[in-house]
Amino acid sequence: MAQRRTGHVTMLDIARACGFSVSTVSLVLTEARLSANVAEKTRQKIRAMAQKLGYHPDAYARSLRSRRSGTIGVLAYDLSDPFCIPIVRGIQAGLQSANYLPLLMDAQTERKLFDSYLKMILERRAEGVIVIASWVFEEANLLADIEKNHVPIIIVGRDLTGRRISSVLVDNEAGGALALRHLHQLGHRKIAVIRGPEELFDSEPRWAGVRCAAAETDIQLDPRLVFQLPSLVDPMSGFDGGRQLAGQMLASGRTFTGVVAFDDLTALGVMRGLAEAGVRVPEECSVVGFDDVLPSAVSTPGMTTIRQPLRQMGLQAAAWTLEALEPSEEDGRQVARIQMLPPELVLRNSTGRPRPKIRERRRPTQKTQLQESV
Repeated sequence: MAQRRTGHVTMLDIARACGFSVSTVSLVLTEARLSANVAEKTRQKIRAMAQKLGYHPDAYARSLRSRRSGTIGVLAYDLSDPFCIPIVRGIQAGLQSANYLPLLMDAQTERKLFDSYLKMILERRAEGVIVIASWVFEEANLLADIEKNHVPIIIVGRDLTGRRISSVLVDNEAGGALALRHLHQLGHRKIAVIRGPEELFDSEPRWAGVRCAAAETDIQLDPRLVFQLPSLVDPMSGFDGGRQLAGQMLASGRTFTGVVAFDDLTALGVMRGLAEAGVRVPEECSVVGFDDVLPSAVSTPGMTTIRQPLRQMGLQAAAWTLEALEPSEEDGRQVARIQMLPPELVLRNSTGRPRPKIRERRRPTQKTQLQESV
């Protein structure tokens, strides 16, 4: 047989190598019912040749015949953000067992790229779409186009049930409250808070949770110790923002012994900024993050944080997508559902009880004004 220069091994290649017709090879390799009429010796020869040549079924050709692509579009807002990776792995695990291929795309926090990938998902006839997007994008007509084409779509990270889109997310308000209550239980009363960027869906509910817990515990949040991260550029924006805001906290001259940060990367930035100013964590200031991404577990000290069940969120999105693809006698649109998963406090070494005696040993400076009176 002549050496093929390009392309995959086909049934025609196997037929030529075996000396049988393409139809006979097709019956055997597709395990059609009529393949029972083919002699066992012939079937064995065809399968052996297919294995020798490295043949694999043509999923594209099969999809043309069945009018099903066997693919699910997975669009992440930014894969460089450690928040996305566990969700993606959960989605992959959920789809793999059902033999669906995830088409993974990275929007890099760019609206134009986000829209472009949504178009590609439709053009490639993906059977379902899962979007990981906590940022507040203007819901484009493309989402409506996906719905009009009866393609199930699930959003992970924000609530779009108002647009009749099923959504999976953590209870952000409960998580914000959990972070502040933890510091309160340790004995902290002067607490600084870093809110998330305005364009992130998570920002407002986490801040609402912090305020609710403060009211319950009679903690007076000093407005001069409430900060907000600037607009999101990339995942490092949170780290850089936390580092800069730590300096602003110290320069404010206000007393604080704990910090509730919007997310883990922001909290890591706060710890860096405090360390550069000579403030020890947690001896002189406790810091709490949110998400429980990998860097929070391997930092020094380890980051106390509010865990989002990220892998579980991905598994849930995959399960709903597969469920929506099951044949149904019901006519009409799928009813939008919401799964709001509970957060969990993860205790590590970045938080502890206030230690006034240790703090009093340090002479107050411009960089370490934690002890100056209100």
